[in-house]
Amino acid sequence: MVINPSFPAKTVPEFVAYAHANPGKINMASAGSGTTVHLAAELFKLMTGVDFALVQYRGNPWTDIISGQVQGIFAVIPASQEYIKTGKVRGLAVTGATRSEVLPHVPTMGEFVPGYEASTWYGVGAPKGTSTGVIEKLNKDINAIVTEPNMKARLVGLGLQPMPLTSAEFAKFITDATDKWGKVIRAANIKPE
Repeated sequence: MVINPSFPAKTVPEFVAYAHANPGKINMASAGSGTTVHLAAELFKLMTGVDFALVQYRGNPWTDIISGQVQGIFAVIPASQEYIKTGKVRGLAVTGATRSEVLPHVPTMGEFVPGYEASTWYGVGAPKGTSTGVIEKLNKDINAIVTEPNMKARLVGLGLQPMPLTSAEFAKFITDATDKWGKVIRAANIKPE
Protein backbone atom coordinates (compact mmCIF):
# COMPACT_ATOMS: atom_id res chain seq x y z
CA MET A 1 0.00 0.00 0.00
CA VAL A 2 1.62 3.19 -1.18
CA ILE A 3 0.41 6.77 -1.09
CA ASN A 4 1.49 10.12 -2.42
CA PRO A 5 3.87 11.79 0.09
CA SER A 6 1.59 14.82 0.38
CA PHE A 7 -1.23 12.66 1.76
CA PRO A 8 -1.68 13.50 5.47
CA ALA A 9 -1.42 9.91 6.76
CA LYS A 10 2.04 8.53 7.49
CA THR A 11 0.90 5.13 8.81
CA VAL A 12 -1.88 2.65 8.15
CA PRO A 13 -3.76 3.61 11.36
CA GLU A 14 -3.56 7.29 10.33
CA PHE A 15 -4.86 6.35 6.85
CA VAL A 16 -7.79 4.47 8.39
CA ALA A 17 -8.57 7.38 10.74
CA TYR A 18 -8.40 9.87 7.86
CA ALA A 19 -10.62 7.67 5.66
CA HIS A 20 -13.23 7.38 8.43
CA ALA A 21 -13.16 11.14 9.04
CA ASN A 22 -13.23 12.03 5.33
CA PRO A 23 -15.58 9.60 3.56
CA GLY A 24 -15.48 9.81 -0.21
CA LYS A 25 -12.35 11.96 -0.32
CA ILE A 26 -9.79 9.27 -1.13
CA ASN A 27 -9.16 7.95 -4.63
CA MET A 28 -6.94 4.89 -4.99
CA ALA A 29 -5.70 3.63 -8.35
CA SER A 30 -6.64 0.13 -9.45
CA ALA A 31 -5.29 -2.04 -12.26
CA GLY A 32 -8.83 -3.07 -13.20
CA SER A 33 -11.75 -5.06 -11.91
CA GLY A 34 -10.79 -8.37 -10.34
CA THR A 35 -7.02 -7.82 -10.47
CA THR A 36 -4.87 -8.56 -7.45
CA VAL A 37 -4.47 -4.81 -6.90
CA HIS A 38 -8.25 -4.41 -6.85
CA LEU A 39 -8.81 -7.41 -4.57
CA ALA A 40 -6.12 -6.27 -2.10
CA ALA A 41 -7.88 -2.90 -1.83
CA GLU A 42 -11.30 -4.53 -1.40
CA LEU A 43 -9.95 -6.82 1.34
CA PHE A 44 -8.55 -3.76 3.12
CA LYS A 45 -11.90 -1.99 2.86
CA LEU A 46 -13.73 -5.03 4.23
CA MET A 47 -11.35 -5.54 7.14
CA THR A 48 -11.11 -1.87 8.20
CA GLY A 49 -14.59 -0.59 7.36
CA VAL A 50 -13.20 2.32 5.34
CA ASP A 51 -14.48 3.38 1.97
CA PHE A 52 -12.58 4.97 -0.87
CA ALA A 53 -13.04 5.17 -4.60
CA LEU A 54 -11.08 2.79 -6.79
CA VAL A 55 -10.09 4.50 -10.03
CA GLN A 56 -9.63 1.96 -12.81
CA TYR A 57 -6.51 2.32 -14.97
CA ARG A 58 -5.93 0.44 -18.17
CA GLY A 59 -2.40 1.78 -18.37
CA ASN A 60 0.26 3.02 -15.99
CA PRO A 61 -1.15 4.89 -12.95
CA TRP A 62 2.21 5.98 -11.49
CA THR A 63 2.24 9.49 -13.00
CA ASP A 64 -1.12 10.21 -11.37
CA ILE A 65 -0.05 8.70 -8.04
CA ILE A 66 3.24 10.62 -7.95
CA SER A 67 1.52 13.87 -8.97
CA GLY A 68 -1.27 13.39 -6.41
CA GLN A 69 -4.13 13.05 -8.91
CA VAL A 70 -4.99 9.87 -7.00
CA GLN A 71 -3.82 9.32 -3.45
CA GLY A 72 -2.30 5.85 -3.76
CA ILE A 73 -2.48 2.23 -4.83
CA PHE A 74 -2.17 -1.32 -3.55
CA ALA A 75 0.73 -2.18 -5.85
CA VAL A 76 3.04 -5.13 -6.31
CA ILE A 77 6.53 -4.63 -4.88
CA PRO A 78 8.41 -4.97 -8.21
CA ALA A 79 6.39 -2.03 -9.60
CA SER A 80 6.61 0.17 -6.51
CA GLN A 81 9.92 -0.47 -4.76
CA GLU A 82 11.97 2.14 -6.68
CA TYR A 83 9.31 4.80 -6.15
CA ILE A 84 9.33 4.02 -2.43
CA LYS A 85 13.14 4.01 -2.21
CA THR A 86 13.39 7.36 -4.02
CA GLY A 87 10.64 8.98 -1.92
CA LYS A 88 8.26 9.54 -4.84
CA VAL A 89 5.63 7.59 -2.87
CA ARG A 90 5.33 6.55 0.76
CA GLY A 91 5.12 2.85 1.50
CA LEU A 92 2.58 2.40 4.30
CA ALA A 93 2.62 -1.40 4.36
CA VAL A 94 3.46 -4.49 2.40
CA THR A 95 0.48 -6.76 2.02
CA GLY A 96 2.32 -10.07 2.34
CA ALA A 97 2.47 -12.10 5.53
CA THR A 98 6.07 -11.06 6.24
CA ARG A 99 8.17 -7.96 5.68
CA SER A 100 9.86 -7.72 2.31
CA GLU A 101 13.61 -8.23 2.20
CA VAL A 102 13.91 -5.33 -0.30
CA LEU A 103 11.74 -2.99 1.83
CA PRO A 104 12.53 -4.11 5.40
CA HIS A 105 11.55 -0.75 6.90
CA VAL A 106 7.99 -1.02 5.54
CA PRO A 107 5.74 -2.88 8.00
CA THR A 108 3.27 -5.57 7.00
CA MET A 109 -0.41 -4.69 6.80
CA GLY A 110 -1.03 -7.48 9.30
CA GLU A 111 0.88 -5.47 11.93
CA PHE A 112 -2.03 -3.00 11.86
CA VAL A 113 -4.91 -5.07 10.48
CA PRO A 114 -4.64 -8.50 12.11
CA GLY A 115 -5.15 -11.32 9.64
CA TYR A 116 -4.71 -9.17 6.54
CA GLU A 117 -2.63 -10.83 3.82
CA ALA A 118 -2.80 -10.26 0.08
CA SER A 119 -0.01 -11.51 -2.13
CA THR A 120 0.41 -11.90 -5.83
CA TRP A 121 1.83 -15.31 -6.53
CA TYR A 122 2.93 -17.38 -9.46
CA GLY A 123 2.95 -21.15 -9.77
CA VAL A 124 3.41 -23.90 -12.29
CA GLY A 125 0.59 -26.30 -13.12
CA ALA A 126 0.30 -29.40 -15.27
CA PRO A 127 -2.60 -30.82 -17.27
CA LYS A 128 -5.05 -33.05 -15.45
CA GLY A 129 -3.94 -36.64 -15.70
CA THR A 130 -0.21 -35.89 -15.62
CA SER A 131 1.50 -38.72 -13.80
CA THR A 132 2.45 -38.27 -10.15
CA GLY A 133 6.06 -39.07 -11.02
CA VAL A 134 6.26 -36.24 -13.56
CA ILE A 135 4.57 -33.80 -11.18
CA GLU A 136 6.92 -34.69 -8.33
CA LYS A 137 9.99 -34.35 -10.58
CA LEU A 138 8.85 -30.95 -11.83
CA ASN A 139 8.09 -29.87 -8.27
CA LYS A 140 11.51 -30.98 -7.02
CA ASP A 141 13.34 -29.29 -9.91
CA ILE A 142 11.40 -26.01 -9.71
CA ASN A 143 11.89 -25.83 -5.93
CA ALA A 144 15.62 -26.45 -6.41
CA ILE A 145 15.83 -23.61 -8.93
CA VAL A 146 13.98 -21.00 -6.84
CA THR A 147 15.96 -21.87 -3.69
CA GLU A 148 19.35 -21.91 -5.42
CA PRO A 149 21.22 -19.00 -3.73
CA ASN A 150 21.91 -16.91 -6.86
CA MET A 151 18.38 -17.36 -8.22
CA LYS A 152 16.81 -16.69 -4.82
CA ALA A 153 18.89 -13.50 -4.46
CA ARG A 154 17.81 -12.38 -7.94
CA LEU A 155 14.12 -13.03 -7.19
CA VAL A 156 14.32 -11.29 -3.80
CA GLY A 157 16.06 -8.33 -5.46
CA LEU A 158 13.07 -8.00 -7.75
CA GLY A 159 10.75 -7.93 -4.74
CA LEU A 160 9.65 -11.54 -5.12
CA GLN A 161 9.72 -14.12 -2.34
CA PRO A 162 10.30 -17.74 -3.38
CA MET A 163 7.78 -20.06 -1.77
CA PRO A 164 8.83 -23.66 -2.37
CA LEU A 165 5.97 -26.03 -1.61
CA THR A 166 5.21 -29.67 -2.20
CA SER A 167 2.59 -30.35 -4.86
CA ALA A 168 0.08 -31.20 -2.10
CA GLU A 169 0.87 -27.96 -0.24
CA PHE A 170 0.47 -25.99 -3.47
CA ALA A 171 -2.89 -27.65 -4.16
CA LYS A 172 -4.07 -26.67 -0.67
CA PHE A 173 -2.70 -23.15 -1.17
CA ILE A 174 -4.75 -22.78 -4.37
CA THR A 175 -7.90 -24.14 -2.68
CA ASP A 176 -7.48 -21.78 0.28
CA ALA A 177 -6.79 -18.79 -1.99
CA THR A 178 -9.83 -19.58 -4.13
CA ASP A 179 -12.03 -19.70 -1.03
CA LYS A 180 -10.58 -16.51 0.48
CA TRP A 181 -10.78 -14.40 -2.67
CA GLY A 182 -14.18 -15.80 -3.61
CA LYS A 183 -15.52 -14.38 -0.33
CA VAL A 184 -13.95 -10.97 -1.07
CA ILE A 185 -15.36 -10.97 -4.61
CA ARG A 186 -18.86 -11.81 -3.35
CA ALA A 187 -18.71 -9.28 -0.47
CA ALA A 188 -17.53 -6.50 -2.81
CA ASN A 189 -20.02 -7.59 -5.50
CA ILE A 190 -17.31 -7.75 -8.16
CA LYS A 191 -18.64 -8.83 -11.56
CA PRO A 192 -16.70 -9.97 -14.65
CA GLU A 193 -16.24 -7.25 -17.24
